[in-house]
This record gives sequence, structure tokens and C-alpha cells, in this order.
Amino acid sequence: MKSLTRRKFLTVSLMAGVALAACAPATPTAAPKPTEAPKPAAPTEAPKPTDVPKPTAVPPTVAPTVAPTATAKPKPTIKLAENSWTGSSANVYVAKQLIEDKLGYKVEIVTIDENAQWAAISNNDISASLELWPSGHAESYEKFIKSTKTVDDVGKLGVVGKISWYVPSYLVKDKPELATWEGIKKNAALFKTAETGNFGRFLTGDPAWVQYDEPIIKNLGMNLKVVKAGSEEAVLAAVDKAYSAKQPILFYFWTPHSVHAKYELTPVKLPDYSDACGAFMDDKKQNSKVNCDYPPDVLYKIASPKLKEQAPDVYEFLKNFNYGEKDQIAIIADVELNKKKPAEAAKAWVDKNEKVWSAWLPKK
Repeated sequence: MKSLTRRKFLTVSLMAGVALAACAPATPTAAPKPTEAPKPAAPTEAPKPTDVPKPTAVPPTVAPTVAPTATAKPKPTIKLAENSWTGSSANVYVAKQLIEDKLGYKVEIVTIDENAQWAAISNNDISASLELWPSGHAESYEKFIKSTKTVDDVGKLGVVGKISWYVPSYLVKDKPELATWEGIKKNAALFKTAETGNFGRFLTGDPAWVQYDEPIIKNLGMNLKVVKAGSEEAVLAAVDKAYSAKQPILFYFWTPHSVHAKYELTPVKLPDYSDACGAFMDDKKQNSKVNCDYPPDVLYKIASPKLKEQAPDVYEFLKNFNYGEKDQIAIIADVELNKKKPAEAAKAWVDKNEKVWSAWLPKK
């Protein structure tokens, strides 16, 4: 082919390009690539979870930390039996202070006869009694504790007691035989009063006390007459009067008691206690056959079984309540010799004896 001049080449090329352009389809507007597709308009942005205001109320799934006061069960009032001797008062006032101060219960002290208290505790009218002398209570123990099981034996008090007949020791110094029942029998006239006439006076206190003095006197053939002064205080007043004038007096009393710290007293030796004689004491129908001395008494406590359900911590405390003769005598002496009220004497003992009573408190 012959060479084209530059002008002709340009002309031909231009014409050819026009022709090709005329023959080609129209080029559409280029579609955006998939990755470049326009995003839809975003809605108004919702608050992030962390931006949402926290509710002020406790979520329903979270339990309240404090129980509603409306559902709180009120604590029962604890009722303690107080019998007609100072040792019983010492026990209940010590217990009252500690139950109220350390366990948070209200305590009511109920003055009641030692025999009548059994039925009251059985009916849960009284919560507990803290000083039972076994002499004279065998029938009640069998009925309420062993048979019906409506009273609980909650253990020993820790004090050992002994009922005896007593005379002032100054009488025994003059007549040593007065330390025996035979000597008293021979000298019964020594104890005569205007009230007893030809009989010697044998002085006792509260009629409710467990006592077998009338059958003992009758069965030993003694010319004595029982006179009931009415209370422990009345007996002590008579002893004070006789002792100050060095006069004869024969009376029913017991240990532990502060009177032994105040006066020198001699127990009268009666016929020795025996199981056979004890059986007469235990059976009220055979009390008239008693002819021996009173036995040593290991004192114990009783409580209502319902107390264990209503106030288990108090029930445990009363089971643990245990001290010795020295502790009880210290309180008794404060009442009878220092003329303090039982509550004051009990507080004085509690303040000085934390090592003793701390062991009575229930373990947390």
C-alpha cells in the first residue's frame, strides 16, 4: 500500500471514528458499584443502652433487704414463777435482767404457790420455774413430766438444798441433847408459848411450803404443836426476837440461806432419811406415815414445752442457767441482810459475775 500523507491519515482516521461512534449503542449512565450503593437514610438514632436512664425503683427480681415490719413476729412475754422464799426470788430476778438485756424479751414475774405452778406451766400460763425442791413433788413430776409430757425438766439449778429443824446454837451449848429429836422430845416444855399452852411450839412459815412436820411429830410421839407464821419473813422475825433475848425457839428452815451467815444455828438430828420414808413423802396419800428427816435436795428447773417453740433462745438460756450455793447466798444476803430489793441484788450479782452468766447465753 502506498503511504498516506499525514493530512490524509488524520482525515481518514477522523471519519472512521465518526462512523464507529454512529454505529455503537448509546452508553447508559454508569450504575454505582454494589459497594458504593447509597445507604438508606438512617433513622433518628436511639439512645444507647448505657444512655438509658436507670430506673429509680428496685427491679422486681431483687428482694428487699429489710422485711416489712408488718410481717415481723412479735416476741412473747416470758413469765417466770416466783415462789415464797428468797432463793426463788434471787433466781428469777437474775434471769429477768439477762433475758431482757441480752435476749430482748419482756419478762413478767408471777408470784405463785410452788404446787399450783405445775398446772400453770402445763397450760403455758407461766413459762418456767427456776427452783424446784424434789421433796414433795414426786407426784407432780410423774404426772406432768413423765406421763402427760406437758412440762419439761430443764436441768439442775446447781444448788443443793436441805430442809431441817433448827435451834439456836446457844441452846445446844447449855443442853447438847437439844441437837437431837430425842432431846427435843424430853424438853418440849422448853418451847411452850401462850399460844400453844402445854405443847412446845414448832414454828413454820408459809402453809404452801413442802413440809411433813405434823406427821413427824405425831409418829415420833413428841409433845409439840405446829404454828404457821405465814411467811419466811415472819419466821425470821421470830428468830431475830428470840436470838436477841437468848430465848428458846424451834423452827423449820433450810440451807442455803443468809440466816446462817447472821446467826449460829444447829440442825436437829431427826431419824435418818430412808427410801421407805421417802416413798411416804412422794405419795400424798401416805404423807401421814412420814417419820424421818428431810433428804438433801438437788434443785432443778421446769419449763413449758411450748416455750421451746415460742422462744427457743430463752428456752436454751434457762437450760443453761446454773450456779452454786455461794452465788445464790450472795444475792439472798444482799436482800435479807443489806435490805436491797431482789432486782437490785440481782443486778449487783450480774454486774460482778459475767464469767458465770455469759456461759448461759445461747451460742449465735
